[in-house]
Amino acid sequence: MKSVVITEKAPKAVGPYSQAVVTESLIFVSGQIPLDPKTGLIVEGDIKVQTKRAMENVIAILESADATIDNVIKVTVYLADIKDFTAFNEVYATYFTTNMPARSCVGVASLPKGALLEIDVIAQR
Repeated sequence: MKSVVITEKAPKAVGPYSQAVVTESLIFVSGQIPLDPKTGLIVEGDIKVQTKRAMENVIAILESADATIDNVIKVTVYLADIKDFTAFNEVYATYFTTNMPARSCVGVASLPKGALLEIDVIAQR
C-alpha cells in the first residue's frame, strides 16, 4: 500500500510526479530543486542559497509525511557544476550533524529550470 504526499509548504511538482510517496516503512521524496514554494520560482543566489532552499523543501515534505530529517537514510544530490561540491557540503553539513545518511553526489549537464542542484531522499517511517 502506498500514499502520496501533497503539501503547500513545498513547491508543487513541475511534472507528472508526486512530492513524495509513502509506503508502510519508507518515504521516497522526489527530487527537490530550489523553488520558492510561494512563487514557484528558483531562488536567486549561489549554490549555498539554493542548497538551503532545496533542503527546506525536503524537510517540509518529510514533515508532511510525519517524519524529520533524522529519518533520512539515503540522499542523492545532482550538481549542475561539480565544482560547487565543497560549498554545497558546507550547507548540507548543517542539516545532517549526526548519524549521517548514505549519499551519492554526481555532476550533471543541466537541471530543470536552470537550478544549480537537485536533492532527493529516502527516509524511514
